[in-house]
Amino acid sequence: MVEHKQYLKQFSEIRNSDVGTVGGKNASLGEMISQLSASRIRVPGGFAITADAYRDFLEHNKIRDRIASKLARLKADNSNLASIGKTVRKLFANTEFPPLLEQDIRQAYRKLGGKSATASVAVRSSATAEDLPGASFAGQQESFLNISGQQALLNACRRCYASLFTDRAIVYRENMGFGHMDVALSVGVQLMVRADKAGAGVMFSIDTETGFPDAVLISAAWGLGEAVVQGTVDPDEYRVFKPLLKQKRLVPIIEKTRGAKASKIVYARSKTSPSATRKTSRKEQASFVLNEREIVQLARWACVLETHYACPMDMEWAKDGVTGELFIVQARPETVQARKSGHGLKRYQLRSRGKLLTSGFSVGDAIATGKVCRLDSPRDIDKFPADGILVTGNTDPDWVPLMKRAAAIITDHGGRTSHAAIVSRELGLPAIIGCGDATAVLKTGQEVTVSCAEGEDGFVYAGIADFSVNVIDLKKIPETRTRIMLNLANPAAALKWWRLPADGVGLARMEFIINNLIKIHPLALLQREQEQSPALRRQIRSITAPFEDRQQFFVDTLACGIAKIAAAVYPHPVIVRMSDFKTNEYSNLLGGEAFEPEEDNPMIGGRGSSRYYSAGYREGFALECQAIRRAREEIGFDNIIIMIPFCRTLEEADRVIRELARNGLRRGRKGLQVYIMCEVPSNVILAKQFAERFDGFSIGSNDLTQLTLGIDRDSELLSTLFSEEDPAVLASIEHVIKEAHLANRKIGLCGQAPSDRPAFAKLLVRAGIDSISVSPDSFIKVKKIVAREEG
Repeated sequence: MVEHKQYLKQFSEIRNSDVGTVGGKNASLGEMISQLSASRIRVPGGFAITADAYRDFLEHNKIRDRIASKLARLKADNSNLASIGKTVRKLFANTEFPPLLEQDIRQAYRKLGGKSATASVAVRSSATAEDLPGASFAGQQESFLNISGQQALLNACRRCYASLFTDRAIVYRENMGFGHMDVALSVGVQLMVRADKAGAGVMFSIDTETGFPDAVLISAAWGLGEAVVQGTVDPDEYRVFKPLLKQKRLVPIIEKTRGAKASKIVYARSKTSPSATRKTSRKEQASFVLNEREIVQLARWACVLETHYACPMDMEWAKDGVTGELFIVQARPETVQARKSGHGLKRYQLRSRGKLLTSGFSVGDAIATGKVCRLDSPRDIDKFPADGILVTGNTDPDWVPLMKRAAAIITDHGGRTSHAAIVSRELGLPAIIGCGDATAVLKTGQEVTVSCAEGEDGFVYAGIADFSVNVIDLKKIPETRTRIMLNLANPAAALKWWRLPADGVGLARMEFIINNLIKIHPLALLQREQEQSPALRRQIRSITAPFEDRQQFFVDTLACGIAKIAAAVYPHPVIVRMSDFKTNEYSNLLGGEAFEPEEDNPMIGGRGSSRYYSAGYREGFALECQAIRRAREEIGFDNIIIMIPFCRTLEEADRVIRELARNGLRRGRKGLQVYIMCEVPSNVILAKQFAERFDGFSIGSNDLTQLTLGIDRDSELLSTLFSEEDPAVLASIEHVIKEAHLANRKIGLCGQAPSDRPAFAKLLVRAGIDSISVSPDSFIKVKKIVAREEG
């Protein structure tokens, strides 16, 4: 009697060591179900059809040798790839399952469905050489969702087998050195999560753009997760700071970005297509897919999986719209950032730029130039020139052979975890994703520059720009006694500098965060809607959706922006300067004209601390304070120090300290330190008295020079006289450093001068400055100057 082979394995029987039997995807699903139940990670149940079943399927239908024969004819340049692949896939069209295998599949499906004879399942391909560290492209084989009924399941399994020979899969194996007949295919059959009634997406336990290891990146859209993977929607994005997840009381979300989410994939009743794409409602587009509790829960699961697998992870998740439960539906090692060396830091910098044509999410941090080739289909590969700039709506796995020929990629749709983004990272290509209008504004043959070197946003400029590439060896950066810190203002770019051995952030400008992320005058958010024009109401509603409370929008957005900067250098100190807009700059914010007077000289007018206790702005300052409290106490960044700018008198210092306390920011409470920006001559002259009121000083050399010498720093007529190295300015700096140390207070400098003039940096070191804060691109230079001066 012939022994009945074990063609099927329940996920609960499978371990991660079973890759050779059930492939990478199924082995990982089994590992999570069998080994991580104590962590309460939910994974939908199911079973795997083994690689042996695939091999017997080929033998039963006598097509193995025919497949090998066809693939042997593949030309080195892949010019006959399309015809070879199509011929091979046709061999699966009229195949039958071995009787015992078919019997096993039908029986397992009935058992999985329980009371439902037509349970809805996902049928996923799982190749035995897939998802191994260092060898993983996105979506080499097919998956089929919402499959219902025994015959439909068998058809889907057959299509999975055929997908082992898609053009992209054939090219992948050729490039990775896998023999075509050495790779087998397992099929995973998994109960569907009713994400069509809720949402789904992708999650990474590492920041995919910067390699920052302490962040979880989550993308989310309404409906089934394929829309996110395929890049057909612009999803929500959430970032969570991993080290603070251990403290249960905290909600360490450092970014929440609402995506357009214009469409969703849902179940379809059609027999020919089990899913369909539908437009989302205005309410869905304006809302976040996940609430904060759900975001944190997913992030905690990501940390558990990363720890268990001992490597950064790439995961897919889904939310059941019937039960409200979250599930992990796939997990595999992340392979792009994991392969990168942590010692070298390559930095691209534009030296010139043409007219801005379009923008979107940046993938990578490189710059590329070339001619646009706008294509609608990967079948037009013959039209694509080597090193062209690919412009299209969005990509799927069929585009991979063409993408490999590109110098850069630009798409209308998609997010950071879309197919185009994932493959671009794999290939090391700069890409700009989700531009919205790229296919409309960029024309084939047009010369452009694709820049991903300016933060989280990528830009397409007209013409061929000049740019430089520098490689920094982080192991060769010297240590210094003087702390060298960073000036950071844009949260979007903060994480890209995490590898620099900075001693913290010496200046985070709050007004830059407000201008970049919020764009609305805080008092306009406090103003009653009926007092605003219809046009202004519409603009504010568009920006503040999905927040019902407009004030909460300001607080949460500002808090997350501050937190993201704090995350980049945690646990080192981050000095956040409270807002220091001038009245003309405040007026430029949306709705600001109604609240700001016109001043002849805003540079020395209504700016800085004088606003904080004034009747005209103290309610706006209260929102700023709420954001600081949220960033420190709820998100958890107690490394945040606040700094008061342009504080002219001792009386004003006392009033600001009282105003801070009134808003819950009492100096010394929960370790809160309050610094003063030393930029007014009175701060120098009365340094001893200011030191009694503040925990530290940070010298703002631009304003201190301006007010010491009586020179408008923006005046072209007097620009030759403006110098931080003037003896009067240097004497002031030396005096305040001495007084700060006598009072046992820390003192640093956060101006541009040390970056521009090495002699000035040396003078600061000789004067005993505790820290120097510089722009990131100047960090290495200043660090070396200080090290030489310290001897």
